[in-house]
Amino acid sequence: MDLRVKKTKNSIINAFLQLRAKKPLERITVKELSDLAEINKATFYLHYKDIYDLSEQLENELFERVFNSIEHANSALSEPKLFIRELTEGFISNQSLIDIIFSNDRRGILADKLEREVRKFIYERYPQYKDVPELNIALTYMIKGSYYAYVENSDYDTDKVITVIGEMAEGIVAKLR
Repeated sequence: MDLRVKKTKNSIINAFLQLRAKKPLERITVKELSDLAEINKATFYLHYKDIYDLSEQLENELFERVFNSIEHANSALSEPKLFIRELTEGFISNQSLIDIIFSNDRRGILADKLEREVRKFIYERYPQYKDVPELNIALTYMIKGSYYAYVENSDYDTDKVITVIGEMAEGIVAKLR
């Protein structure tokens, strides 16, 4: 990527993150962002369709970062404690960006995307699981439940929270066996 393009995109992203930390996505304008990034509005539109496109691209990049931090994604069913630990550590290592990009009404988007990708990953390897209601319920509970359980209990000792969530996931998977 051309260095000028990279600097421009970084300037846009930094300005967006500054604004997003202060206000909801729908209240950010391209003019406001362009002024803060010290670029023309036309320059913004060379890279993004609108503010929502920029936000979605950042959400996707952040999601990829979290998902790729799960070294053993195939362990969701065989070693749920390990899976939950890696998933939660992925959230933790990206917490400040998650808090900005997925704040307010966008909070559930990360959990939704993560659930879809883990399902896709599992179904590519085990297509016979796709139509098993108990498994689908367990996956939703494990992924979304662990995300929200961590977020709502992050004031407690992190290792304790991860351990409890992992043990609960282990119990859920054990019931499937």
